Amino acid sequence: MVVNLAIDEGVENAAGTAPVALTRILVALDQSDYANNAMRQAVRLTDGTITGIHAYAAKLHDRRFKQMEGGLPERYQRESEMEHQREVHEDLIGMGLGLISDSYHNAAAEVAKAADVPFQRLSPEGKNYSCLLEAMNKAEHDVLFIGALGLGAVAGSTIGTVCERVVRRANMDVFVAKDRRLAIGDGPIVVGMDGSPKSFGALLTAIDLAKRLGAKVHVVAAYDPFYHYVAFNKISTVLDEEAGKVFRFKEQEQLHEELIDDGIAKIYQAHLNVAETVAKDAGVDVVCELVAGKPYQAIKKYVEKHNASLLVIGKTGVHADEHLDIGGNTENLLRMVSCHVWIGQVEHFPPSDVVAEETIMWSDEASEMINRAPEFVRGIARTGVIRQAQKEGHTFITTRFVQDVMSKMMPGGGGSKDAVQQSFERLEWAVDARAMLDGIADEAVRENIGLRAEKSARRDASQIVQCVHVEPFMAEAALEPAVRDDITWRAASLARLQRVPEAFRGQVKTAIESFARDRGLSVVDSTIEDEAFAASRMSMCPVDNE
Repeated sequence: MVVNLAIDEGVENAAGTAPVALTRILVALDQSDYANNAMRQAVRLTDGTITGIHAYAAKLHDRRFKQMEGGLPERYQRESEMEHQREVHEDLIGMGLGLISDSYHNAAAEVAKAADVPFQRLSPEGKNYSCLLEAMNKAEHDVLFIGALGLGAVAGSTIGTVCERVVRRANMDVFVAKDRRLAIGDGPIVVGMDGSPKSFGALLTAIDLAKRLGAKVHVVAAYDPFYHYVAFNKISTVLDEEAGKVFRFKEQEQLHEELIDDGIAKIYQAHLNVAETVAKDAGVDVVCELVAGKPYQAIKKYVEKHNASLLVIGKTGVHADEHLDIGGNTENLLRMVSCHVWIGQVEHFPPSDVVAEETIMWSDEASEMINRAPEFVRGIARTGVIRQAQKEGHTFITTRFVQDVMSKMMPGGGGSKDAVQQSFERLEWAVDARAMLDGIADEAVRENIGLRAEKSARRDASQIVQCVHVEPFMAEAALEPAVRDDITWRAASLARLQRVPEAFRGQVKTAIESFARDRGLSVVDSTIEDEAFAASRMSMCPVDNE
């Protein structure tokens, strides 16, 4: 049995606060490999009781059988035979399903017994997800452990319907076992940080789990500096000149460019700084990293790069409203990552933010100024001002202070007209970079990645889009399959191929793929290309050894 590791000694964990309590774990059972691993992880973490739950739908089976009676073969249509089959089926429903449920509980009880963990049983009648939600709504448990897939899993499945329905409607933390064998702690525990109370709650839960298991904690914050460049370029195609003047389009674009590039990056870095302080106060050193890109894609890449065993994220993020059931990034990550996922609902407000909100006052003029910021960044800007005020020791915020902070967040103060115009003009492309982009089959994806690559070039102060600006986004692209589906081309190799004269390109591609297949390879990279070209030259110009 492990001992509960509270972040603040002597302070009992209250409902809805972080870290989540692990004294009353509910585990969904169905004897699938995923559910079995969820049970194994639960016994490693709990400091209390585990309750196994398995629902069996006797009424549903009974109703289905009655609906099928009229379609049974002719030999079952005699009255005596039909009555006999009804009795057999009633026995199967009445006792058989109960015996199956008992067997699931017995297997889980053995796992709990081996770890000296108390085990309780729940075997409600009804649909699986409904029974799970009903048990969770009774507030008798702290967290649900569930397998991502059940016995009905087929190739290509990522999340089962029961898991998806439960996670979306859950009122408590949920651990989803995404791997049949992976144990929490086999790799680092990664926390997705966006500055929301739930993300800080996820951090404290991750720290608690890491202490129990001796695992490392990584905290990653992701922001997307490319989205608004894409959005503004798309808007520009539908705004006429008069509408552009009314909307003050180019000034708006420049404002967003500077705010996204510099301001939001600084705010998310500030979240990481606060996270590092929270972790140190808990006696844990964490690895913090700020990454750029579509948040769920950037976090997924980070998780894969560091071979994480668990991703801990808030169920909703900083932009959530009260009606949102699950955040978009959380939902995508739940489906896409291969490691386990912990979806948190407990919240934590870092002491520095709480103190600042309580002790710092705003002048009416300063409050009005911050409220003029675009709605989607207003909260971020306010947080930045408050944190800077606390850092400098101010307790009263004026318009001048807001302007000073905003000028640091948005260097250039809106930019000159030349800068605005330069920001909007499209960049030229290097030939190989354009070839790489043209290799993307999906036109919509190609256009989106092209704009993101241009934005990346601007961030590097480059006047020409190079391959290095395109490559980071190529993982999002669906490249044309090369002749057969068994060969995949690396983006750089495909770009290199595009430089071959079009009249010979098809032959060269076929020859390189054939060369790769002969060597049992399925990926064409620069090494394979070089070897293929060398072999081709040798065959055309053999060396005379005589």
